[in-house]
Formats: sequence, structure tokens, C-alpha cells
Amino acid sequence: MNYRREDIEALVRAVVTETLGGAGLPPAEKRQPKRLLAANWKMNLLATDARRFAAELSAAPPGVEVLLCPPHILLPVVREALGTRRDVSLGAQNFHPEPRGAFTGEHSAEQLRDAGASFVIVGHSERRALFAETDLVVGTKLARALRENLRPILCVGETLSQRRDGATFRVLRTQLDVALAALPAPAPEPALLCVAYEPVWAIGTGLNATAAQAQEAAAFLRERLGERFGHAAARRVRILYGGSVTPENAAALAACPDVDGFLVGTASLSREKFEALGRTLSAAAGGGDR
Repeated sequence: MNYRREDIEALVRAVVTETLGGAGLPPAEKRQPKRLLAANWKMNLLATDARRFAAELSAAPPGVEVLLCPPHILLPVVREALGTRRDVSLGAQNFHPEPRGAFTGEHSAEQLRDAGASFVIVGHSERRALFAETDLVVGTKLARALRENLRPILCVGETLSQRRDGATFRVLRTQLDVALAALPAPAPEPALLCVAYEPVWAIGTGLNATAAQAQEAAAFLRERLGERFGHAAARRVRILYGGSVTPENAAALAACPDVDGFLVGTASLSREKFEALGRTLSAAAGGGDR
């Protein structure tokens, strides 16, 4: 029987960590990344608004990494407004997987890095629904992002009809597995990968997932990641919740053991609400690195 190299590496990593409790592993294997607070501004704000938001944004609270994902045209504006700050990162909302070519209206990973981005959102539900991005396309983008040194936030989630049909875990498994199947060996450094659970039925609908529903989905994703990369590595992949996060429901969501941060839409357009979410994540993390 032939075994893939990444499967052997993942198995060894998991066995060593769970047998020794992390002893003897390199420091990078034992560190837990900070919680991530990511703002997805979507197609909102003008240059003046974005500049003011970035200039007035408070310092990232202890134990939290802050990420702003403005429209592509505003990346240079936000980068300039942030100046020399290193506590806030920039990300893109989408990209084209080809490095260059005749793709009118698109942007490559290299162009986005040049504009200041170090993260990119991949497979957001709106890209899947409105722009017909398939699981295979999302997987291609995921692999290209990692290859081009952009840290991907892979979005997965079910619609209301899929949840009502009891298909939540089947949908999550398919979306995650197809995307990860596109990754070449060896397996990526776990801390470079984020997975965002965004229940489509809770985005802009007035409905909200409960903390129990968010934790159930996040735990399922963590288990699937463990089967792919090894359970020790899966613990270092940040799993975000991205379904209409607000200051009112953030504390319960942040307390979920498998929720490592938020991907925030509407609430991220208000600096005050966004900062409140950061304080909530910091308090859940104990005010420091996890």
C-alpha cells in the first residue's frame, strides 16, 4: 500500500504531540496563534471613510490580531493611513488564481501583495452564490494563495434549506475536503490557514446562529482538519465564525472552545462596534496569547 508523504508527516506529528503533550517539538509546533478579528467591508466605504477608519482605529487588544479587508481599490489608501503600524494587517476579499493575463477587472495575488495585502478571503458565500464559484474553483484559489504567500481565509457554510434538510455537515465536509484536496504536498504550515464558518442563512437575514450551533460546526471542521493534517496541527488552524457577528452575541460566540475569532461584515463598518468585538475576543483569550 502506498502512503502519501503528507499523511505520514501528519500522523507522526499527531502521535508525538499527543504522546508527549508537545514536549520536544519545535516552538512553532507548540504556539497557539492569536485570535483573529477580520473585517470584510465588502463593497462599502469611500476613500475618505476608509482613511478615517484606519487612522482612528485603536491598537489591537492583547491576544488579538486585527485584519482589515477593504475593497481592492482602497488597499493603498488604508495602507497609507495605517502608516508604520504593525498591529493591523490588510487583506483582499477575492483574487484571480492566474498570475497574469487577459482577465478584465480581476487582480492577481502578486498585485494584491503589492497593494499591501497579506491575507485573502477565499470562497466567501457571496462569491459562491453570486459569481458561481464552485468548490473546485475555491480549491484552486486556496492553493494559489498559499503558493503566492497570501494567508487564506477559507469560507465554508450551509444555506437555510441545507440546514433544514439536515445536510449541514455534509456540505461542510464537501466544501472543506474539495478545497484541501487541491493543496500540494507537503502540508502547509497550519498557522497560515484560517477556516471561516459562515452559515449562509445567518448573513444579513436577521437570523443568528446560536453559540451551540457555531461550536458544533467549528468542532466538526476541527475534526476534519485533524484527519487531514493531524490533530496537533489542526489545533493551530484558526477557525473563525462569520455569521452576523455583533457586540451583542460576540461574548457567547467567543467563549466557544473551537472559535478562534470572527469574520465580520456589517458590524465592521462601524469602528466602535469593530473595536468592541476586539475587546470581547481579547477577554475570551484571557487578554493574551492563547
